[in-house]
Amino acid sequence: MKISVPATSANLGPGFDTLGLAVSLRNSVEFKASRFFSVAIKGEGENNPRLKGNNLFIGIFNDHYKRLTRKNQNFKFTFYNEIPMSRGLGSSSAVIVSAIATAHEAAGVRVSKRRILNYALTYEPHPDNITPAVMGGFNVATLEKNKVFSEKKHLPDYLKAIVVIPNKPISTARSRTSLPRSYSKENAVFNLSHSALTVAAFYSENWELLRLATQDRFHQRARMKMLPELFSVQKMAYENGALMSTLSGSGSTFFNMVYDYDADALANRFRQKFSDFNVKILDFDNNGLVIER
Repeated sequence: MKISVPATSANLGPGFDTLGLAVSLRNSVEFKASRFFSVAIKGEGENNPRLKGNNLFIGIFNDHYKRLTRKNQNFKFTFYNEIPMSRGLGSSSAVIVSAIATAHEAAGVRVSKRRILNYALTYEPHPDNITPAVMGGFNVATLEKNKVFSEKKHLPDYLKAIVVIPNKPISTARSRTSLPRSYSKENAVFNLSHSALTVAAFYSENWELLRLATQDRFHQRARMKMLPELFSVQKMAYENGALMSTLSGSGSTFFNMVYDYDADALANRFRQKFSDFNVKILDFDNNGLVIER
């Protein structure tokens, strides 16, 4: 059995902790019952021995498997990781979602995506990454009484994502300490209006509106100062046809949306100027969590 979850890009400028979308990088896990517990990691994190002994996935899996079965059972897990770690592409959310889904499959309990999403809140209290990880596509999400309420928009094939992945991480916890403790009424209204306009642009497929709509006054500038090259990434993106260019989650990755015919040219310019960074052209992922039985 194989379970996979896509990478995500959250916030999307003004949609702080509420907006997110999924892109076609996936973390997968295969598992089977075994006489002995074992973990193998291939891809991202395979050279980090701590991940085998102190694995977020295993802790969450055990929580739910024991809740569902009241049993102790050994499994052999093999992870195939494509999502860079600590780069603002939702690697933690992918782990959380896949662990919950895997526990239910191992226990023989079928469960809805919505239920998995709400279980994930225990480990990730912000819905902007976990929602597209489960649902795929573009999502707007909010919380009410410890439940996620969200709507999904399918993203068309003629759009591409270009992610610029720096060689340095930005800690989510550390980056949050750089944010203001309060915001002026003017800036709050600015972000509310631009977040609403971003949602309207996605749902109406008015992609040309996104450059204006995705401006932000809550978090991006403060976080980008931690890696100043990101200002040049955004400037280059807008000078070369990007429809939107925003910090991915808390960074350090920068997310860019383009029409498919502009993707190669912009990606090549990024590679020439930022030779130490990893630049990927990706499709958007409309499937979210996938279980292959």
